[in-house]
Amino acid sequence: MNSKVLTVREATLGVLRSFGVDRVFGNPGSTELAFLGDWPDDIDYVLGLQEGCVVGMADGYAQATGRPAFVNLHSAAGLGHALGNLFTAFRNKTPLVVTAGQQARSLLRMRPYLFAEDAEQFPKPYVKWSAEPARAEDVPAAIAQAFLVAIQHPRGPTFVSVPSDDWAGPAVAPPVRHIATEFAPDAAAIVRLGAAIAAAKRPVFVVGPDIDRNGCVEAMVAVAERARAAVWASPMSSRSSFPELHPQFAGFLPAAPGGLARALRGADLIVVVGAPVFTFHIEGQCELLDDGTPVWQITDDPTEAAAAAVGDTIISTLPNALAALQSALPEVAGREAPAARALPAVPAAQNPIPPAYALSRLSALMPPDAIVVEETPSHRPAIQQFLPMRGADSFYTMASGGLGYSLPASVGVALAKPGRRIVCLIGDGSAMYCIQAIWTAAQRGLPITFVVMNNSGYGAMRAFSQIMQAHRPPGIDLPGLDFVALARGLGCSGKRVTLVEHLEVTLNEALTAKGPTLLDIVVHGATIDLFSYGPAN
Repeated sequence: MNSKVLTVREATLGVLRSFGVDRVFGNPGSTELAFLGDWPDDIDYVLGLQEGCVVGMADGYAQATGRPAFVNLHSAAGLGHALGNLFTAFRNKTPLVVTAGQQARSLLRMRPYLFAEDAEQFPKPYVKWSAEPARAEDVPAAIAQAFLVAIQHPRGPTFVSVPSDDWAGPAVAPPVRHIATEFAPDAAAIVRLGAAIAAAKRPVFVVGPDIDRNGCVEAMVAVAERARAAVWASPMSSRSSFPELHPQFAGFLPAAPGGLARALRGADLIVVVGAPVFTFHIEGQCELLDDGTPVWQITDDPTEAAAAAVGDTIISTLPNALAALQSALPEVAGREAPAARALPAVPAAQNPIPPAYALSRLSALMPPDAIVVEETPSHRPAIQQFLPMRGADSFYTMASGGLGYSLPASVGVALAKPGRRIVCLIGDGSAMYCIQAIWTAAQRGLPITFVVMNNSGYGAMRAFSQIMQAHRPPGIDLPGLDFVALARGLGCSGKRVTLVEHLEVTLNEALTAKGPTLLDIVVHGATIDLFSYGPAN
């Protein structure tokens, strides 16, 4: 063990380096200055102009690199600003270590300005672990522990509150430790699942976001092809875990109980991999949960396993589980491969611009290795039809349903993937939650194309108002937003497209721009049924 006496700050920077941290995402304040002064050259400080943006950027970076990211926020107020995207990081199972400054220990008894009361409780339950160390010298070890907790499955954010006068105090560097985070499935259960797949006549796989989060898309494809089974994307999946033009890809399960049951009708075995059983967004009767259809689940999350409404679960990290399942799965003789899903015809070009047409042109013009970071809830059905993803590392969105994630996350993904074109596909309502992140993209010259699908309002709320028969609710229309002016004010070029005849050229320019650019596409505002494909009745 290294017994050299360092400052708390020096020891903490050593902890960050030991976990491969090359960037710190932050928004500074007075309670963090003792940590930030004389910042080292080997760690890039990524400035966000609001704390929600900071956590969103760190989340995108951590997901795209597969490594934990480090966040430094300002006091209780800054953590409060960040809580929406911290909730999203928890649902995304993103490994983050979040720190926030606390007032000096000598002042805490008097409840000073910027003081955080019960600091370690503040972000719960949406962190895996949190602490405000009892002594200054315990801070480096607490931050190391936060990293070790964050990277264990199921991964997620952790939090450490650090009083401002701790950084200059003496400390000893904690030992560098490594935890083997992968764990294997029960071998007998894998054999039973393999036999069930082989015996079924019409098995289906339901693939969830954890497959792509764990780098297992190729393994999932290999298992599905060996089983000759149809593959559905899990409801509200935040990643693309199967190539969507693969002939065995059947489509996207709706987050509606009745619709999901209809989609899976006829299956005599359902195997859910890397997703809950099941995620619903609206109420209803799901006959599938009552009719005795066998359901198996593979997950690394014991809480997710316990919450499943039906079926048997194998708890394992997905690389180990899929490798074991492929070995246990016998050759399936005589089973016909499922029919490929029918893709709709490309919609006609017309004015006002149909969202589906705009998305089809975006799909045609994007570089083949582009990454889409999406937050357009009302256009999700059209995206699933007209903007097919290639699978591994091609698509990111929020698992929480909370807006304000994808615009800053696109910045984090761009930092993690230099040289790749990032397409931030976002709604006009969603864009306004963390619009400040455009400034960070502009300052760093990142190759991000911000595509605003502008339907002049919260389109998803229009759809839900019909589903729930809530007539004429207020607060849905968003007139008067000038996204081009907003982008230019933040240092980013921008254009607005209102006519379909200008779409192709403007899209191409935006997708080949050297730095960031914003394209505001004014699309038809027809209300969409979010749980089927097509306009609502």
